[in-house]
Amino acid sequence: MSNEINKYIQDAKFPPAVQDDEIDLRELFSVIWQGKWLIIAITAVFAIGSVVFAIMQPNIYKSEALLASASAEQGGNLSALASQFGGLASLAGVNLGGKGGTDKTQLAIEVLKSRQFTSDFIQKHNILADLMAAEMWDRDADKLIYDPELYNEQTNTWVRDIEPPFKPEPSMQEAYKEFSKIFSANTDKETGMVTLSVEHLSPTVAEQWVTWLIEDINKVMKERDVAEANRSSEFLNKQIALTNVADIRTILYKLVEEQAKTIMFAEVRDEYVFKTIDPAFAPEEKAKPKRALICVLGTIFGGMLGVMFVLVRHFIRKED
Repeated sequence: MSNEINKYIQDAKFPPAVQDDEIDLRELFSVIWQGKWLIIAITAVFAIGSVVFAIMQPNIYKSEALLASASAEQGGNLSALASQFGGLASLAGVNLGGKGGTDKTQLAIEVLKSRQFTSDFIQKHNILADLMAAEMWDRDADKLIYDPELYNEQTNTWVRDIEPPFKPEPSMQEAYKEFSKIFSANTDKETGMVTLSVEHLSPTVAEQWVTWLIEDINKVMKERDVAEANRSSEFLNKQIALTNVADIRTILYKLVEEQAKTIMFAEVRDEYVFKTIDPAFAPEEKAKPKRALICVLGTIFGGMLGVMFVLVRHFIRKED
């Protein structure tokens, strides 16, 4: 009877779960210590592999430009007209802005990111090979070197081996996906400033593309607004000819005047939507890869994998 009481007291002081946990913890450290050389070997392999991988990655350069909205300067009396004649203007297809209107800067950013604009941009500047086939950049010659398995620079032909429905020459859908990875347009919510950036193997190519993007989006948005203003003016002039009511004719004339101002503003300004605050530049330092980070993460992953392998091997043998 006394033995059972002593056993009960002993179990109360040291519950079986706690004892098992202590044994498992000791066993865990013991297994790791016994397999330390295997862990070190696996860690070393991953460390060396991560270093080789990091060294093999080409440098990527990022060129940026800081832009401000130029569309606010052309507002003039549009806001006042929007509140006074908004209904009639909408009927005529005239965009007078206002609180409910679309932000022209945000609209321009969405156009920049669109498939149509990107496709036109790639074809206009003939940059498909630079985008899809560039393998490395020769710093001394400031020249791109293309992957011979994808593109033959001598004959300017695509030679990549790919299965249907794809063709040797990349489609605009493929080019759009690739371009979307290296291009970004972000708006600062506090200042309203827009940052356009392009990443590429060549810093000079990245700089040139950012410059072209700014020029092209200003031109596209200008042409859109001029075409819209011309259509609106044509409609308004027809309405003026059809009505004899003096008040309505006065309103219509004011709307025509605003459309003429829009066309005039577009003709005299190259920076129609975006005004360049800080132009694009050819960066001297790479943006990525972060080689040191790759090496550290690779080594840590190798160490964790080594520990897991040693523990799993031990418990499998223990069960057998």
